[in-house]
Amino acid sequence: MLSLLCLMLFVPRVFSSSTLAGIFPQDPALRMGSSLTATCTVSPERGLHANTMYWTMNGKRLPSSTYDLLSPNCLSVTLHHLNGSQQQSGDNLVCHSGDGHVLAGSCLYVGMPPEKPVNLTCWSRNTKDLSCKWTPGGRGETFIKTKYTLKYKLRWYGRERECEDYSTGQRYTCYIPRDLALFTPYEIWVEASNQLGTATSDVITLDILDVVTTDPPDNVHVSRVGELEDQLTVHWGSPPALKDFLFQAKYQIRYRLEDSTEWKVVDDVGNQTSCRLAGLRAGTVYFVQVRCNPVGIYGSRKAGIWSDWSHPSAASTPHSERLQSGSCEPKPGEQNSTLRRELKQFFGWVRKHAYGCSGMSIKLYDQWRVWLQKSHKTRNQVGCRLLGMATPNIPSYKPLRINETTGTSNEREENPTLDSDTLSLTLKRAPAVC
Repeated sequence: MLSLLCLMLFVPRVFSSSTLAGIFPQDPALRMGSSLTATCTVSPERGLHANTMYWTMNGKRLPSSTYDLLSPNCLSVTLHHLNGSQQQSGDNLVCHSGDGHVLAGSCLYVGMPPEKPVNLTCWSRNTKDLSCKWTPGGRGETFIKTKYTLKYKLRWYGRERECEDYSTGQRYTCYIPRDLALFTPYEIWVEASNQLGTATSDVITLDILDVVTTDPPDNVHVSRVGELEDQLTVHWGSPPALKDFLFQAKYQIRYRLEDSTEWKVVDDVGNQTSCRLAGLRAGTVYFVQVRCNPVGIYGSRKAGIWSDWSHPSAASTPHSERLQSGSCEPKPGEQNSTLRRELKQFFGWVRKHAYGCSGMSIKLYDQWRVWLQKSHKTRNQVGCRLLGMATPNIPSYKPLRINETTGTSNEREENPTLDSDTLSLTLKRAPAVC
């Protein structure tokens, strides 16, 4: 019967004037673990005998123990427990004459049928386009070329359409640039197919307005807050792509030390485009990033999708004079007592040397801290002029010298009483003041 199979190959379409040999089966697709018997048959016109021929797979000669001489002109090879193809274009099974010339060849496609694609997600940059990405099902590797097709249609009517732009630079993504309807849900799914089968993802339903995201905020700038050694200010611009749309943006900030990989995230930035970071380490470089979430475009009630993080921007906090003079950075457990001591110094200074100045504010406290840093250098007399306030008839005074160990001044005075409201208000020095 095998001889009859070889005889059946002697047909004009197999042997042309230029190629007088052929392999059967030609370009088969097989599941991993399968076995294959292939035959190489030559025309008697070649004057070759099959017992002089041999086989190679991907350029490697196959052992003669796998051969079977079926006729003077027909040699077979049998392969068991086939592994997945080494390349998606298939493995090259070739029949050679005794002198090494190629007689005929075939491609073997050995792999697995695709599994159902998963994690299908879509987003829009400007309410007019749609990008989608997904993950191959199972282990993701089929060993042979698998085609993925993104399909979509209006939920209640309309014909099925296929996404055509897969040239986004990322695998398993497709881009629909135009011709999308608003205020109407779409059904979207992905089909995976290869020579061994087809699989379809779950169908997702979405409205374009519910999946709008943006590019990262641009023009992110980080700068110092005067000479305050523990604060930086961050400013950024709104996403330009959505400037003409009615929506409420939310922003997040994250920052890290130059020599660290751990980010700290500030969630409660709201919709403003600036934020002050506080509680930072003096004399340290910080990297800062910002991202945006457009909420409520055209009244959508969905949570929105966060943009990517902006490119990192960097700035350093000023060096602390007190740290340079030899004092130790406070341990975490000592921060509250250190802050309480600073507040007592501050209110004592205000009572002693700045009476007559107008209302108390956190800005006044910031300016006092700048004065305190400068006083270690200059010890000059400072009055309300330092605070940007014009207060007449302030008597001259000696520079206030602070004992940094005890938290007391060089003059005898009773520490002012801190009522609970003032203390709790001032103690709320969060890591970000936005």
